[in-house]
Amino acid sequence: MTELSDEQKRDFEAAAFRRLVAHLRERTDVQNIDLMNLAGFCRNCLSNWYRDAAEAAGVDLSKDQSREIIYGMPYAEWQALNQTDASDAKKAEFEARRPRDH
Repeated sequence: MTELSDEQKRDFEAAAFRRLVAHLRERTDVQNIDLMNLAGFCRNCLSNWYRDAAEAAGVDLSKDQSREIIYGMPYAEWQALNQTDASDAKKAEFEARRPRDH
């Protein structure tokens, strides 16, 4: 395996993150509850992790600001345009699998 510098690792990780965010912005048909049930994280988790990283670096970023970075628009706007009601089965699955820190 090629040895990567710390800078290369950071750059490649950042590129992969940007691609993931772009992919999730395009796939508005995939609901957050689906992501949580299948993968244990969702767009909101990503925005929380982003905000945590900013705060660790001494940058004050609000929940709304970090969500807008991930969603590409204000969260309420994304919800109005894309969020659908989850079925009772999806809600039950979420409650059964839900990470306790959410």
